[in-house]
Amino acid sequence: MHIAIKSFVIGRKNYLFSKSVKGATASGICYSIIETAKAHSLKPFQYLTYLFERLPNIDLENVDALDALLPWSNSLSEDIRLKSE
Repeated sequence: MHIAIKSFVIGRKNYLFSKSVKGATASGICYSIIETAKAHSLKPFQYLTYLFERLPNIDLENVDALDALLPWSNSLSEDIRLKSE
């Protein structure tokens, strides 16, 4: 658990340089997505790519389609999961 906290503390000083509230909000959203992906044993870059490829093509009102994209979904591609040792 200390690993997730450590990256937050390291990033905290970087967030001071956000030029606007919207920029800080965007940074926080990105940070949350990446850290949640890591916590669910996903490869962050591949997970973001997966999201960027699929989100523009789904109906945002379709809760089931959005649920399928969440980091804890069983329907995620095996390509974005870290290999179990």
